[in-house]
Amino acid sequence: MVAHVQNALIIGASGGIGGALANALEARGTTVMRLSKSGDGLDITDQASVDRALSATDEHFDYVIVASGILSPKGTGPEKSLDAIDAVAMAQVMAINAIGPALILCHAPRLLSRTGRSVVAVLSARVGSIGDNGLGGWYSYRASKAAVNQIVRTAAIEIGRKRKDAIVVALHPGTVETDFTREYPDHRKVTAAQAAQNLLRVIDELEPEQSGGFYDWSGETVPW
Repeated sequence: MVAHVQNALIIGASGGIGGALANALEARGTTVMRLSKSGDGLDITDQASVDRALSATDEHFDYVIVASGILSPKGTGPEKSLDAIDAVAMAQVMAINAIGPALILCHAPRLLSRTGRSVVAVLSARVGSIGDNGLGGWYSYRASKAAVNQIVRTAAIEIGRKRKDAIVVALHPGTVETDFTREYPDHRKVTAAQAAQNLLRVIDELEPEQSGGFYDWSGETVPW
């Protein structure tokens, strides 16, 4: 089923997945507002920047998708051991992957369509699952995605009190062929365009009772 979506907002639209999501929605006839750091100067770690960018629109959106994220700061990689943890690098990962989406979600109640079904989807990652962690490592990235999952869950509860048809979820897109994953050749990957189609298929089929959940690209629930 392809949902009727008139307006969508994509945060992180200059990235591989964000751009593919915007392109896919536009191909369906959806009007898409694209926001990103490189395209619009949106710094999701800066509350003033987020407030300025999102307060500038009086549009209401059927879909709000947060597709921004970072694996590790430039020149570094995910930590393989405790002694590799660096406070400054960890703070940057947390700021982009967890605090940034929280700042976007602050605006969600005003941005969502006033009536009918609407969806806020925040891209997370399976490695943010505490229950599914059997390998260890990647401390900052795992912690930041676990944090954003909690933020999404809590926002879903609050937004759902007044907006019964609003759906707020965390989504795992799978391993996607982007700059993000270039250094991980052993992972099975899909193109950004395929990932976008997979994610939109899940988003289109979400029901209000699924709000607050964590789902993968196929629609399966991911353990917290």
